[in-house]
Amino acid sequence: GLADEINFEDFLTIMSYFRPIEMNMDEEQLDRFRKNKLKFLFHMYDSDHDGKITLQEYRNVVEELLSGNPHLEKESARSIADGAMMEAASICVGQMGPDQVYEGITFEDFLKMWQGIDIETKMHVRFLNVDTIAHCY
Repeated sequence: GLADEINFEDFLTIMSYFRPIEMNMDEEQLDRFRKNKLKFLFHMYDSDHDGKITLQEYRNVVEELLSGNPHLEKESARSIADGAMMEAASICVGQMGPDQVYEGITFEDFLKMWQGIDIETKMHVRFLNVDTIAHCY
């Protein structure tokens, strides 16, 4: 659900998904780290927590993300979401029959879609060392 505010502990939990990888991680740790980041992203889209990102859920997120752009109408945002969902269906299901309906992206589908994309180094925030901040004054 949506929250107007979160406490500090929740903030730290959320920020922990954006920490950079550690150089001494083995392949298993890197894989777990990657899946945790992707699970976090997946749950941002899966608003009803049913294990699937439906077209409507995806539309809602895209419309929200693009709502700050005064040059983009809601219908354009919807078209972007619809096109992305069709692309997801082609990646996850392949060629669909005319009577077939794509019900949504499962987490396994989500993993397929992100395969080959370096999420480990792209989705992170570098935090300054507290000692470094002290030297700036």
